Amino acid sequence: MTYRDAEEGYFENRQLKRVASVLSLWALGVGAVISGDFFGWNFGLDAGGFGGLLIATIFITVMYLGLCYSIAEMSPALPHTGGAYSFGRSVMGPWGGFITGLGENMEYILTPAVIVVGIGG
Repeated sequence: MTYRDAEEGYFENRQLKRVASVLSLWALGVGAVISGDFFGWNFGLDAGGFGGLLIATIFITVMYLGLCYSIAEMSPALPHTGGAYSFGRSVMGPWGGFITGLGENMEYILTPAVIVVGIGG
């Protein structure tokens, strides 16, 4: 695939439409966190004990800090709409963007399903 320069106004005519409101995104985040508080810790304690859960929590904290700092650096450097997909496409090309976008969409589709299964039983 080759890239070419876009004509004037190309990107202005192709902006993403806002569908999710602040309230719906907030509700998804709070639902994920609350459901994790109710059953996530219990599974971790059962599987690895206190020490194992502590090590896993420290490891995940370092991973999330890396994610947050990476997004904080990329957002002003690559000011595109599209989130992780646009970052992946800019850095790794069309296939990298496709795989990144696919993974991100799977996350957003599976998170509510996992929350429902976890709370339901």
